Amino acid sequence: MNVRGPVLRSHGPGLQFKTEDIELAAGPGETLVEMRLAAVTQQDRSVVAGKQPTQPFVPGSEGAGVVVGSALHEAGTPVVIRGEGVGVTRQGLWGRYAVVPDAAVHRLPAGLEPAAAVTLLTPALTAHTAVRRVAGVLEGESVVITGIGGLVGRLCAAVARSAGASRVIGLAWAGEPVDAVSGLVDQIVRVDELGQVGRELQWCDAAIDTVGGPVTSGVLGHITPGGRIAVLGYKAGEFTTIDLHQLIGRDLRVLPVNVQRTTLEPGAVGQALADIALARPRADAVLVAADRVGEVLDGSTIGGRVLLDLTTLN
Repeated sequence: MNVRGPVLRSHGPGLQFKTEDIELAAGPGETLVEMRLAAVTQQDRSVVAGKQPTQPFVPGSEGAGVVVGSALHEAGTPVVIRGEGVGVTRQGLWGRYAVVPDAAVHRLPAGLEPAAAVTLLTPALTAHTAVRRVAGVLEGESVVITGIGGLVGRLCAAVARSAGASRVIGLAWAGEPVDAVSGLVDQIVRVDELGQVGRELQWCDAAIDTVGGPVTSGVLGHITPGGRIAVLGYKAGEFTTIDLHQLIGRDLRVLPVNVQRTTLEPGAVGQALADIALARPRADAVLVAADRVGEVLDGSTIGGRVLLDLTTLN
């Protein structure tokens, strides 16, 4: 199946974009997608700055749309696109249509809006990596998540719940609102301004630490023998104190979460999106017409997380 439609092409480093009509057709192992939205990611900014492999080049590494034609994916299926070199080593998503590898196409879970899926894809994958890959949370386990009031903390709670955790305990700063995690956690434990963890914190099998500092050492004292803590942040401080007698005696594991050095396994994107759908997240992003991409990239008038409305291209 062939289609013709406009794309945003970069013709050199910087903001040299032109809207051009091109013809697209999916070959073997490829899917043709009618695009609706695309994120403007740091990867895209790097590509536009002059690191794209060839000229001219269509950027766009993350987006959402509907399948038009594919030997693998059913036509009309809402999908998210990410990975397999899309927008990096091969043409990207900033157009009305895109041809992408089958493996870069991930079904949009029911109940998750396309804008939320694209906006939260990166933090969702961070939460997926921390909870499922590094901490290896199993069904029936009790899990503590620090920084529960933050976005990544909230998504970690959703992933842990989806992974089958029997009890999820959230740690929040004194006075911090926690309404957003209602239904995701079984208990909230407060942390004071010095990072001291409340004594009511119960024993847990695993912990996901998004804040670091003294909170890390406080949580370690509540992990059962053979348990582990996955550390992925240090907003509360880059240094912590570890009781080696406790660490060795209880056979605890301190596991760093380095997303940049973690290769996503097949199905990770779809699993991450399905996990965070439990949290019913909303997109905290600005939707702008695709032809305003220059303003987005130079930051002159539009800041924050931005989604391009690709339906406006003509």
